[in-house]
Amino acid sequence: MNAEMVMQELEALGKERTKKMYLSNGAQEPLFGVATGAMKPIAKKIKINQALAEELYATGNYDAMYFAGVIADPKAMTVEDFDRWMDAAYFYMLSDYVVAVTLAEAPIAQEVADAWIASGEELRMSAGWSCYCWLLGNRKDSEFSISKLANMLEVVKNTIHDAPARTKSAMNNFLYTVAISYVPLHEQAIETAQAIGPVEMKRDNKKNTTLNAYETIQKEVERGRLGFKRKYVRC
Repeated sequence: MNAEMVMQELEALGKERTKKMYLSNGAQEPLFGVATGAMKPIAKKIKINQALAEELYATGNYDAMYFAGVIADPKAMTVEDFDRWMDAAYFYMLSDYVVAVTLAEAPIAQEVADAWIASGEELRMSAGWSCYCWLLGNRKDSEFSISKLANMLEVVKNTIHDAPARTKSAMNNFLYTVAISYVPLHEQAIETAQAIGPVEMKRDNKKNTTLNAYETIQKEVERGRLGFKRKYVRC
């Protein structure tokens, strides 16, 4: 399939209700409003195709950009490629659930995520922290440095309340993920969550929400989820 054929199939799958939901979360035109599950049959036909993924991502169409992440070859992408994708990721559903997810399957994931966290840019920082969530929830504990992650917990404790909204949310998810999916730092993550307490997240045109990593961690521990690892990052 070429890019034009994929775009036609995506357009046919679009639903107005889904489109409205994406728009309310920050998506912009152009988009069709395709449910992610509805993309699976097309993905099965294409499998992995980096060249096609690049074409689709460059369209600026949200659904095509999301699908690009599904068929991309993360191992073939360079630091420059990921930076270019981030440059076009204009809201968190692209930064955290397309770019960060794709990056999490790349050998250079931690290197790129570290640079994004240090960038000072809201969505880049959000994608960097989110990438670590995907990594920790999938890869073996032995692939990570305990001291590095411990230092990252300290950064979260010291900066989360003053961080931009989307970065704040990703940091909160990182704290929760360390506590549940990285057993060596489970206790430190709990102590960090207690020290941080509730985190207010202001949202444009919506009610403010309160994030509470400690409560979420306790609920997941009670459900027997300690040590949880997902088999795949991308569906």
